[in-house]
Amino acid sequence: MKLGAMSGPEKIRILCVDDHPLLQEGLAAVIRDQPDMLLAGEASNGQEAIQRFREQSPDVTLMDLRLPDMSGIDAMIAIRSEFPDARVVILTTFAGDVEIQRALGAGAGAYVLKSMPPKELMDVIRHVHAGKKSISAEVAARLAEHYGDERLSGREIEVLRQVAGGNRNREIAEKLFISEETVKVHIKHIMDKLGAADRTEAVAIAVRRGIIEL
Repeated sequence: MKLGAMSGPEKIRILCVDDHPLLQEGLAAVIRDQPDMLLAGEASNGQEAIQRFREQSPDVTLMDLRLPDMSGIDAMIAIRSEFPDARVVILTTFAGDVEIQRALGAGAGAYVLKSMPPKELMDVIRHVHAGKKSISAEVAARLAEHYGDERLSGREIEVLRQVAGGNRNREIAEKLFISEETVKVHIKHIMDKLGAADRTEAVAIAVRRGIIEL
C-alpha cells in the first residue's frame, strides 16, 4: 500500500516553469502552503520543462508563455504530443487574443495572467486538475473583443514581421521573393484587417494581440 493511501488523498503534483527566479520562488512558496498540493519540479526553459515532465509526470504544469528558448505554448505542444493527457496552465503577463486562442486550441487547460491573486491561481490549478477549462473574465473579454475579426494570412504575418524588423518594401520583396507591388498589397490588407492607420501602428497592434513578437 502506498503511503499516500494511508495519509489521505494524494496531492496535486505541480511542475513550475518560469525563467524569473523571484516569481519561481513565489509560486513555489504558495504551492507549498497548499495542503492538497506538492511542488514536483521546476524548470527555467522549454527544453528543461519537457525533460522535467518526462521525469516527474506532474498532474498539472504551470507554464510561462515567454521562455528563453521557445514559446511556452510550443513547449506545451511538445509535451502533449508525447503525453496527450498532460494538463497545462499557461501563465503570462501578456493577454493577446491570438496567443490565447492558440494556447487553448493546443490543449491548455487555462490561460491566466500573472497579476491574478495567488488564491485564485490555486483554484485554477484545482479546476484544471479536475479536467475542467478555466478562463478568467479578463481573458474572456480579450477574446470577445476580436471575435469574428478577419485573421491575417501566413504570408501577411511574414510581411508584418519584416516590417517590424525595420525593412523597407523593396527589402521585404527581396527577402520573400515577391514583387514590391505585392508587398504593398499585403501591407494594405494588414492595415485594413488590424484597423491600423500606418505601418507602425500595425506592428504595435500585432505585438499587443500576440500575432508577432519583437
